[in-house]
Amino acid sequence: MKEYKLFEPTKLGDLELKNKIVMAPMTRSRAIGNVPNALMAEYYGQRASAGLIITEGTSPSPNGLGYSRIPGCFSKEQVAGWKQTTTAVHKADGRIFLQLMHTGRISHVLNLPEGAQIIAPSAVKAAGQMWTDSEQMQDFPIPKQMNDDDLLLTLTEYVASAGHAIEAGFDGVELHAANGYLLEQFLSPISNIRTDKYGGSIENRCRFVLEVVAAVAETIGKERTGIRLSPYGVASDMPLYPEIDETYTYLAEELNKLGIVYLHLVDHSAMGNPEVPFEIKGIIRTRFKNSIILSGGYDKERAEADIESGIADLIAFGRPFINNPNLVERLKNDWPLSQILKMDLFYTAAGEGYTDYPDYS
Repeated sequence: MKEYKLFEPTKLGDLELKNKIVMAPMTRSRAIGNVPNALMAEYYGQRASAGLIITEGTSPSPNGLGYSRIPGCFSKEQVAGWKQTTTAVHKADGRIFLQLMHTGRISHVLNLPEGAQIIAPSAVKAAGQMWTDSEQMQDFPIPKQMNDDDLLLTLTEYVASAGHAIEAGFDGVELHAANGYLLEQFLSPISNIRTDKYGGSIENRCRFVLEVVAAVAETIGKERTGIRLSPYGVASDMPLYPEIDETYTYLAEELNKLGIVYLHLVDHSAMGNPEVPFEIKGIIRTRFKNSIILSGGYDKERAEADIESGIADLIAFGRPFINNPNLVERLKNDWPLSQILKMDLFYTAAGEGYTDYPDYS
């Protein structure tokens, strides 16, 4: 019988992982009042056989709570709520990073707490609509262009929230610079049309992302800091642009200099989006020397092939973890995967379609 490297223990910085399988971050919208709860702790605890869990996108700021019922990590109540999740995962000998996701222009005022505002690198409206619990689907508004005070405040919020994550028991944080959210909005010359030091050239468009990464790594440790990127991703109205390869090559080189523990590269082609060319994956692999996580439509054989080739150190699985809470055991033992996936319950508020999927037995 073939021995799979995918299931072998490994290290992520100084963190011991029991296998090379990562549970990818997935928004599930169960945080009532933006506060993590016992239901969420049960959900993550059920999936703690993964070598590493990366949580759903979690806002570092009231301004970043763009979606209905997503969690934050900036208040005492939220920190206390998240402690339930980290306790459940660690009790099952799992490891877990908090993904910090500021939605930026992908937001609606009906989803934000009182006093919060929709901010972005530039006042460029995203095409499309988003769900609000009070008035259903609504157009994205025109965001406010961030001024110097907004930039400083947002940087400070990321740093403070990363500290709160460690206080809540997380093993580290992943900065979400993908899928069209705030940090990626700075990277693209289409969403970022600034003329100051944060816009224009590749170096300028990467500046805020690198400042956030550096400040977070300095605060909680580079061995506890990762980042997620999605070159060629078009989610949240992020059209392709000519300088993509140059942008992400430069970014990988600069992130490598900062010494953070991993770079998580997502390819959404399995869901109908443009494929991330193998060439750019290879360039990033050569430029970034610490761990690379790849995600996007993997099965066991392709995951093993990418581990064996060295293009990836860890492989993230997303949707299969939703309806297969013991996914690692199913893959390892060649047990059939559940094909029952309640997509209409992905973003509802209750346990149905969330914690009620059975283990294979």
